[in-house]
Amino acid sequence: MHQTHMIIDGEQLPISSHKVETICNPANQEPVALVSVGTRQDARMALEAAKKAFPLWSETACEKRAELLHSAADLVRERAKSIARLLTQEQGKPLKNARAEILSSAGILDYYAEEGRRNVGEWLATSRGRSVVLRQPVGVAALITPWNYPVDLLSWKVGPCLAAGCTFVAKPPSHAPVAATEFVRAIYDAGLPAGVVNVVHGPGSEVGAELVENPISRKIAFTGETETGRWIMAQAALHIKRVSLELGGHSPFIVCGDADIEKAAAACAQRAFSNMGQICISVNRVYVADEAAEEFTDKLVHQAERLRIGNGLEENVDLGPMFSDEQREKTKEHMKDALDRGAELLCGGREPEGEAFEKGYFFLPTVLGRADHKMKIMREETFGPVAPIMKFKTVNEAIKLANDSNYGLAAYIYTSDIATGIQAAERLEAGGVGVNINNVMDYQMPFGGWKESGIGRELGHYGLESFLEIKHIRLGI
Repeated sequence: MHQTHMIIDGEQLPISSHKVETICNPANQEPVALVSVGTRQDARMALEAAKKAFPLWSETACEKRAELLHSAADLVRERAKSIARLLTQEQGKPLKNARAEILSSAGILDYYAEEGRRNVGEWLATSRGRSVVLRQPVGVAALITPWNYPVDLLSWKVGPCLAAGCTFVAKPPSHAPVAATEFVRAIYDAGLPAGVVNVVHGPGSEVGAELVENPISRKIAFTGETETGRWIMAQAALHIKRVSLELGGHSPFIVCGDADIEKAAAACAQRAFSNMGQICISVNRVYVADEAAEEFTDKLVHQAERLRIGNGLEENVDLGPMFSDEQREKTKEHMKDALDRGAELLCGGREPEGEAFEKGYFFLPTVLGRADHKMKIMREETFGPVAPIMKFKTVNEAIKLANDSNYGLAAYIYTSDIATGIQAAERLEAGGVGVNINNVMDYQMPFGGWKESGIGRELGHYGLESFLEIKHIRLGI
């Protein structure tokens, strides 16, 4: 069985010296790895190591940091097969998707290697004098990430953090820490100095709390639930720490009457059911023009029913299990509330039958008709494979319904009229809007939320800037 060690100051902490937990495959409950569980003391040790390493790393030439990041990306690619298998085993997603996640993470390291090279100062001249403006690393960063994309979302933080000249302590998700730790280990093995990268496992109530509350950390980068983000923001305020918070979502998907219905239905299915709906930008609610509703619904049901579900390690599997029984039960509860309030079950809505599914957290992709905003599923983040459909009469009505939410991470609209699409995108209250596309993520572009979906931006040069402080040096010449 695989053993996952914490990394502090360049050393692997012996697994025998800590409490140990067993990580099991959500597809069949088979044990995957033994993981050492850290404490507040371990988190403090890691922060001290990162603090000690910061002067050397921050003063390392950006060209050298770029070279090391490229080497790290190459090493991640070399180990992608083994890391991806561990990711599938601990999280459940199909192996092809796990491989894509690992390779994407390597690409992020390459991207920020070059962004870091461009972090240069400015010489500014005005009628009042001369100045130099510098962008300098903020200090030690705490990186806290979730279980749905434990490697990819960590790379979004690690890449700009290291490129900016910051050191870090990462806390991977407690119940899916294996692949994320192997990712960080590959980065360290590329030749980074001891203490620059650190990993501490453990519960948020101990390890996460120490990383947030300890004054050593000057930047908190967190992806996770809105409630946790609210607590982090409050604690960070005590020391005026820099924060980046990518929180919950409840993404609307608008289908206009003039849309390519076949394309829209396929896109909606992919974004609603991929990773079993356990994505912050998943389609959570679907608004369809009256005149297109019947055709779209039929095609979406067809798309949902043709998806192949099973153990992520098997060939030709589109969807694996849900991550936990807790997530599955929440999905069931939201679905039951919708049905009790008048929704219509069009497909799915249950666990698949057969011996292969008995021990795993499987659930069939589900489509609901006759949805409305009285239902929890149209108001709260489900984080499960359910697509509820509500009709609308005008685009203005659809936009109003889409904006009727505390969340604002992503939104989507499908229409053949580009003017309608652009105008709607400008009015939709979300950090990212897809017009005739079901993905708002591009690592060269900013990603983040409005309202209770977060604060700050990741990816692109915006992600690098979030790890930098700006210094103005005015010259008396």
